[in-house]
Amino acid sequence: MSCTKAQKYFEENGIEVVETANARKEKIDHDAAWQLIGAQRKAYIGKGKKVLELTPDDENREEILKAAMGRSGNLRAPALKAGDKMFIGFNEEIYNNLS
Repeated sequence: MSCTKAQKYFEENGIEVVETANARKEKIDHDAAWQLIGAQRKAYIGKGKKVLELTPDDENREEILKAAMGRSGNLRAPALKAGDKMFIGFNEEIYNNLS
């Protein structure tokens, strides 16, 4: 459902999606997730109405991964990279920081 909301948000705001992956088929585990997130300047993680804004580094790696990973051990969807920022979970407030 979150991916559907994200796609609708992108369409309504004229945001071009360059690459997509099916999270059900392409699993991203803790190590692979950290490679994606840890390389970014900022990570925005939305969980319901709560938003975490974190600067990825080794000191907060576990905090970030705990928030970013789903119960299945896979990176939560939707997850997207825009510039030097990583956005995880659908939350309109954090999507307004895409630029």
